Amino acid sequence: MAGQITAGAQALVMDPRDHVATAIRELAAGESITCYRGGEELQVTLLDPVPFGHKVALQDLPQGAEVRKYGEVIGRTTAPIRAGEHVHVHNVEGIRGRGDQAAGTGTTSEGSLNA
Repeated sequence: MAGQITAGAQALVMDPRDHVATAIRELAAGESITCYRGGEELQVTLLDPVPFGHKVALQDLPQGAEVRKYGEVIGRTTAPIRAGEHVHVHNVEGIRGRGDQAAGTGTTSEGSLNA
């Protein structure tokens, strides 16, 4: 049922290989949600609030792990992520880089030093 909203689901999994689901409404920390991945029903308790349209981790991911959505790698974790955590720019770097840092320099694209 990947890529389909099933009655009772609060988040959408686009592909059975995905590590994340997309919230189809505002989700509160502590809430248990249901989503479906490859025909498997998943129950995840949210550790963080997740805004509509944002991603939630379906499984634990170590720092440096690939993150999949749409069955494709969309980024890498910059910190360990636990199942139920909000997945966004604070804990994932896109595969094309952050955009706010010059590659490998430790400075922003405007040239100031990052702290």
